[in-house]
Amino acid sequence: MNYILFDGPYRNNLLPFTFTRPVADIRVGILTIRQKWESYLEYTTTTVTEDYLADKFPMVEMEDNIMINASFLPNMEVVEVVKNLNHNQALFKAEDVIAFFAKEGEEVNDFSNFEAIEFEGDILKIEHTWDIFSKNGEALVEDFNLITKDRQSEPIPATINTINPENIFIEKGATLNFATLNASSGPIYIGRNAEIMEGSIVRGPLALCNNATLKMASKIYGPTTIGPHSKVGGEVSNSVIFGFSNKGHDGFLGNSVLGEWCNLGADTNNSNLKNNYAEVRLWDYQTEGFAKTGLQFCGLMMGDHSKCGINTMFNTGTVVGVSANIFGSGFPRNFVPSFSWGGSKGFVTYKTNKAFEVAEVVMARRKEEFTDQDKAILEHIFEETKQYRRE
Repeated sequence: MNYILFDGPYRNNLLPFTFTRPVADIRVGILTIRQKWESYLEYTTTTVTEDYLADKFPMVEMEDNIMINASFLPNMEVVEVVKNLNHNQALFKAEDVIAFFAKEGEEVNDFSNFEAIEFEGDILKIEHTWDIFSKNGEALVEDFNLITKDRQSEPIPATINTINPENIFIEKGATLNFATLNASSGPIYIGRNAEIMEGSIVRGPLALCNNATLKMASKIYGPTTIGPHSKVGGEVSNSVIFGFSNKGHDGFLGNSVLGEWCNLGADTNNSNLKNNYAEVRLWDYQTEGFAKTGLQFCGLMMGDHSKCGINTMFNTGTVVGVSANIFGSGFPRNFVPSFSWGGSKGFVTYKTNKAFEVAEVVMARRKEEFTDQDKAILEHIFEETKQYRRE
């Protein structure tokens, strides 16, 4: 059987993160959504996504295909049902389709001719940007159990203070010295070649992914995920950092999500609670207004390749698009469009030639190539988001 992940109806709710990736490649917990499905299915998946992303994330169709809504996070129970779907069968959770069986070339516009199967079990669904951090704890525990099942952790070094050490898993190549790991409130996963420097204090759940670094004297409150090759210092609480991003210095990041290739300057802080304790609203790309989150705590949503200078201050519920560059004193507004350059005193357009120069240098430092595919995607985003900028 061939398995294909599709973006589903919540793709636009998940902007700015889905500007540069399919829904399937959002990281929540330890793994991306794609990696979760592939681990359970024991099969490589492909993707149905936006046309401008299709070159980088292609679809491979075969005679028999099961299409899976990437907003849903897999578990053993739902995967067994998905694997056993037959032609003209679709699996639902309430009004949302989880998966359906499709023949090669078959276009499915509605499910009126399908046998509808209702999934009765519990399943996590990512339909808003804030779900990425608010549901991260549950996703992290699921991934921890999946990854560590029937495996032995590397030994915990003698210099490490631990609470509930049986809930700590260390992969080969990881380096830890003179840190405190408290796994009493959730598991702590330390990936291959990751490093926790001396003086760091961690309260789980935490996922420190492959080649990621916690810098000296970091203070981490879970549930937090630090993606591959990211470097983090200072204080972080209930946040998700996708990968290849830096918050290398002191400052607070809370109830937030950072995409890939982001950089927060020294002593950058975000507010995650309004002074009047009111519900936080976030910019909604669909309504082009600020939408209710239902949350009292909600911080910064920053898209790929965005950066800010030292001492930057972000207000509660700030959304920053792709390839923005923010600097200066004061609070920038709560919605910073993609390819914006400036701060609280105003923004101008960050031209693609300048943005591409920076991206190329930044990625080369991590031995990653800034490809023509990457350029084409960012050029499309530049044009698509032009309406939000003051040219």
